[in-house]
Amino acid sequence: MPRRIARVSALLRPLPAQYYVRSASLLGNTVGEILDAVVIGAGSAGLGASYFLKQQGLEHCVLERSRVGETWRTQRWDSFLLNSPNIRSILPGDAYDGPDPWGAITHHEFVAYLESYIERHRLPVRTGSPVQKLTRDNGHYRVTTPDGAVRARNVVIATGNLNCPVRPPWSADLPPSLRQIDSSAYRSAAALDDGAVLVVGSGQSGGQIAEDLVLAGRSVFLATCRNGRWVRHYRGGSMLNWLTLSGHLDLPRRQLILPSGKLPPRPLLGAAHTISLQSLSAQGVVLLGRFLGMDNGSFVFGDELDDHIRFADEVSANAKRLVDQYIEHTGLHAPPAEDDPAETVEPRLPSPPLRSIDMAASRISSVIWSTGFTGDFGWVGLPGALDAAGQPLHEDGIGVDPGIYFAGLDFASTRKSGTVPGVAEEAARLVDHLAKR
Repeated sequence: MPRRIARVSALLRPLPAQYYVRSASLLGNTVGEILDAVVIGAGSAGLGASYFLKQQGLEHCVLERSRVGETWRTQRWDSFLLNSPNIRSILPGDAYDGPDPWGAITHHEFVAYLESYIERHRLPVRTGSPVQKLTRDNGHYRVTTPDGAVRARNVVIATGNLNCPVRPPWSADLPPSLRQIDSSAYRSAAALDDGAVLVVGSGQSGGQIAEDLVLAGRSVFLATCRNGRWVRHYRGGSMLNWLTLSGHLDLPRRQLILPSGKLPPRPLLGAAHTISLQSLSAQGVVLLGRFLGMDNGSFVFGDELDDHIRFADEVSANAKRLVDQYIEHTGLHAPPAEDDPAETVEPRLPSPPLRSIDMAASRISSVIWSTGFTGDFGWVGLPGALDAAGQPLHEDGIGVDPGIYFAGLDFASTRKSGTVPGVAEEAARLVDHLAKR
C-alpha cells in the first residue's frame, strides 16, 4: 500500500539527525564487508533506486556528496517551480492525496519532500560523502570516499548528467566587464548588476528565466534557439499528464535522436502557465536569433527568429493533435480545445530584425547562459565505462560493466527518463535487473 502524501508543504521540516548517524555508521561497519549495492547520489533517482533495493532486501547504502537533493538546492532560481504537477512529482511507495494535484511546488518544498521520504522509508543515506573514485576490486567494485572505501557487487550511479553547464567556447572572449553566469547560478533579477540582461537559449530554463526577469522590471534580450513548446493546460487537463497517458513520453531514445546524432532539447514548458516566444515578446522581452558572438563592441545574432517561432508553434500543434487523437481513440469525455492566450497574443518583434546590438547603447551588463548541461563522471575509474566525451556508455541505463547502472540520465531510455515522473519506472527496472545478477 503506497504511503499517501496529504500536503507536500507539510513536509517542510529537517530530517532527524539519527537518520544521518544511522547511515554514517553503516558505511563505517562495511569495512571488509561486500554490500549488494552502493547508490551514488541522493536526489530523486538515487532515492528511488534505494527504495526498490530495500524492497528487494538488498544490503546497500546511498552516498551523497553534500546534502540530500543538492542540485535542487543550489542550481535553481528563487521563483523556480517543478514542471511536473504535484501528482506526478511523487516517488515510489508514495501517493499524492493533497488539495492541488495539478499544481506545482517549489524546489525548496521538493527538497523537504526528499528528506521526509528518507525518514518515512528509512533509507540508508549518508550525506557529506563525496565519491572520489570508483574502481574494480577483485571482481567487485570499490567506492572510495574521504571517510574510507566501500566494496559492493553493484553500483547505481545516480548523479545525473545535467549538473555541469555548457557554454560555447568563444564565451571566454567576451569583454571582462560583461558578467556571465549560467542558468544554474541565476537566483533573481535583484542579484544581477544594474542594466539590461541577455539570456541565451529559449528552452525551459531560458524561457522561464527571461519571464522572471521581465516581470521584475528588467530590460531583457532573448537569443532564441530552435526549441519546441508545449502549452501548460489543454482540453481540461495538464498537457504533461495527457502526454503521459497517451504514451508520448514513453517513446524510446532511439526514436528521438535527430539526424545530427544529438537528442532534441526539451520543449519550453511553463511550470504554472504557458510560456511562448510570443508571450515573452508581448511582455517586453526583445527576441533575437542565435547569439553568434561579438564584433567591434556589438553583440551579433543570426536571422533564424522567424523559423524558431514557427518551429515552436508546430511542436505545440503536434502535441495537441496527439492528445486529440488519444481522447478520440479512448472515448474520453474532455472539454473542447480552447485557444491559449500565450499562443494567440500578437508578437512584438523588432522591425527590421536585430542582427547587431551595440553593447554600450543597449546597456547589457549580464549574460545568462541557458545552453545546456553535461555530466561530471571524472571519478569513474572503470576503463571502457565512459565514451570519448567522458559520458556514460549504457543501454537503457545499464552500463557496459556488469553491475554498473546509471539512474536519472536525461533521455536514458525514453523521453521521460531523467525527470521526476520517470523515477519509479526506471528505478524498478534497473533494480530488478540488478537483483537478478
